[in-house]
Amino acid sequence: MKIILTHEQADFDALASLLGAHLLDEQRVPVLPRRMNRNVRAFLTLYGVTLPFVDPQDLPKDKIEEITLVDTQSMVTMKGTVTDPRVMVIDHHEKGRHLPKKWQVNIAEIGATCTLLVEALQEEGIPLTTTQATLLLLGIYEDTGKLTYSRTTPRDVRAAGYLLEQGASLQILQDFINHPLSKVQQALYDQLRQSVETHSIHGNTVMIGKANAEHTDEELSTIAHKLRDLLDPDAIFLLVEISSGVQLIGRATSDQINVGKVAKHFGGGGHPRAAAALVRDAGIEAVYTRLIKILPEITQPAVTVAEIMSRQPQVLAPETPVREAAALMQRYGYEGYPVAENGRLVGLLTRRAVDRTLSHKLNLTVGTVMNAGSVTITPEAPLETLQQIMTDTGWGQVPVVEDGEIIGIVTRTDLLKTLAPKQTASGRKNLSSQLEASLPPARLALLKAVAKTAQKQQAALYVVGGFVRDLLLGLPSLDYDLVVEGDAIALGSALVREYGGRATTHRRFGTAKWQIGEIRSELAGRLGQVTGLALDEADFPETLDLVTARREFYTHPSALPTVERGSIKLDLHRRDFTINTLAMRLDGQYYGDLHDHWGGQADLQAGLVRVLHSLSFVDDPTRILRAVRFEQRFGYQIEPRTGELLNNALGLLGRVSGDRIRHEFNHMFTEPAWEAMFNRLAELGVLDEIHPALPWDEAARQRMARGREIDLPADWLPRPGRQEEHPLQPAAIYLSWLFVLEEEEAASAADRLRLPGWMTDCLRAANQLSQRCDGIAGMSPSQVVALLDQIPLLALLVCYHLAASKELKETIRLYFTHWQKVLPQTSGHDLRRRGLSPGPQYRLVLDTLRAAWLDGRISSPEEETALLDTLLSELEDDD
Repeated sequence: MKIILTHEQADFDALASLLGAHLLDEQRVPVLPRRMNRNVRAFLTLYGVTLPFVDPQDLPKDKIEEITLVDTQSMVTMKGTVTDPRVMVIDHHEKGRHLPKKWQVNIAEIGATCTLLVEALQEEGIPLTTTQATLLLLGIYEDTGKLTYSRTTPRDVRAAGYLLEQGASLQILQDFINHPLSKVQQALYDQLRQSVETHSIHGNTVMIGKANAEHTDEELSTIAHKLRDLLDPDAIFLLVEISSGVQLIGRATSDQINVGKVAKHFGGGGHPRAAAALVRDAGIEAVYTRLIKILPEITQPAVTVAEIMSRQPQVLAPETPVREAAALMQRYGYEGYPVAENGRLVGLLTRRAVDRTLSHKLNLTVGTVMNAGSVTITPEAPLETLQQIMTDTGWGQVPVVEDGEIIGIVTRTDLLKTLAPKQTASGRKNLSSQLEASLPPARLALLKAVAKTAQKQQAALYVVGGFVRDLLLGLPSLDYDLVVEGDAIALGSALVREYGGRATTHRRFGTAKWQIGEIRSELAGRLGQVTGLALDEADFPETLDLVTARREFYTHPSALPTVERGSIKLDLHRRDFTINTLAMRLDGQYYGDLHDHWGGQADLQAGLVRVLHSLSFVDDPTRILRAVRFEQRFGYQIEPRTGELLNNALGLLGRVSGDRIRHEFNHMFTEPAWEAMFNRLAELGVLDEIHPALPWDEAARQRMARGREIDLPADWLPRPGRQEEHPLQPAAIYLSWLFVLEEEEAASAADRLRLPGWMTDCLRAANQLSQRCDGIAGMSPSQVVALLDQIPLLALLVCYHLAASKELKETIRLYFTHWQKVLPQTSGHDLRRRGLSPGPQYRLVLDTLRAAWLDGRISSPEEETALLDTLLSELEDDD
């Protein structure tokens, strides 16, 4: 015989799981536990006749050879069970450490066990009656707090939706989820409520109630739920003396207290939000003492206001004009400002009040339109207190006060970002091991040395942006930015004093560049002694950039930003996309700690490129090109709202300088996915907005691909007397891209991109040469040389590699491999000895001699001498 069992004091998830397992295999007999919660018993009283459950006393006398355990991992003793039955476990609790290896275990991290079974029923296409669907939905709803507990997963929600489609009744569900207490339960409820004592543990509110119920067998979980809802603590524990021992029941409303771990200490178990244990070997006071002792060990510190607030807030005076306040809001993007008079908070100015004042064209001061009052919070207050203050007062920005001084401000956005469910693992993340595995020993030793000096300066040091992003993606690089929450210039000076080198500074931006190229050998020696490693001085960089944490604002769209000193949080907020807002702290005890204030980890995991605010592309339209670059580099997607903002800002690209556009193109040219990037630019209409003549089609792609590979052929000889100094890349790509345009279009595109003058000259020459293919085919070698001698090397290379005319390619090849090295034996000195005065006639004679050699009219020194005599004679006759 096959049977299905669950735990005692069964809830709806247990009962529904019995049903689900039976429906998947009707040969399995679903056996009811001896004790069930009161609302479960009430449901069975009304609807049990239509369900397949069997009382243990009614089981056939057949041997039990297979047992399926649902919503539990503890074997229940049943008469008639063979010595070694086959056992299958279907559960959603943490896997037990001592489960027999022979057991077949199916455990998933989901909100309810019956979700697993509903998924299987859906996959098998097994139809459900209304009663069956309702019971299964009760199992999901009760164990997930009506889909509100943090352990609820999308799978639970989808399963619930499927059950509603199958006819589950919400009306029936409502009757049993909120089941009324019996008279006995009500008396016990009152006893527990009066006995509750409150403890503050690591900033969390924990309540403990005690009662005696030795003469009743009423279930206690419903009482625990109702007390939790009434008192709203972070966690509540009920200790109830019953005939078989002390029943401990835990319920939590916060993720900081895992009541399942608490129950485990007492031999029980459950979820992080709901758990229980039966203690048989100790009295209620002994259990209470043990509970008080272990709670601090299990309870995580509550998130406090200090952890999410912004420090050094701007504060307005009551006499500040509203128009000035509006300008500050526009500059910094803040939604409100605290208003203080003589150091005392007197109100809060909101954007709504400012907008209404300006719309009515009123010339008022901040003090007349602010929300008057002194609503504040302390830095150590938990977020629950902050949430309550915001709810009670309606203030979306609450000043943080310590010792009577405003030290920060915390906003509704700060709170929502923290309370919103995160897809990343809970707890502080530390990347020190990844950092140390990714950098050469010399670079790592240098970072630690800078961090140590920063700590002496009482400054927080962070490595930020793309380096941290790539470290999390497993793509570490050596290119990192260091941000100082303090004074980067002072840190740079301290490093020079301690290690040597030079520091160049830019006070407007608060930056310092530590020049260490000349002291790399000394650094390798000193830091090698500290680390005990032989450091390679070649691994040290020439310079190290230090940047003071700052905030930025834009005076108008596409302008360069104006900067002011700020916190690391504000510094990260000025960056382009959330995936680039990650920071890793390097100093002291915080070494390796990851700071993610703006959701960068979540977007990395989701593969999304997302801006930080709605005016991001307006502030800097070049972010449009960077969005495409990151999207295609990582195989991500531009987040839908970001895509809308990007499309709306396309028209602003016309205001961006060609130098900045070209800078972004240059970055793309170096990327392996450059073709996908330009495909996307064309798809979004970016190229047309930059300049309508910029081509992008298959022919342009092929030209640019070949342009990326252009190099000087090995057999091409350098041209005598010519300095070909300009780099081939990225100029060869621009020329390959644009030289096929009509001359005016090419010149216009070059002007829009602000190509350097030499590059524009090359483009013009390549364009003109490609238009003269037919004419060149009929030229003599001397005419070809006279023409090509005037054309820059890069233009010749582009035409050689990309020209459609084979004749032109061959002509250019012959020019470089043969014709350009053909020179007359006669020199200027020879002409002077022959009596010819220096002047334009020298060039005329020498060019004529060279042309004769090239065109085959002379082929020996004797013939050259004869031709020279003739030329000199003709010149004398002309005189």
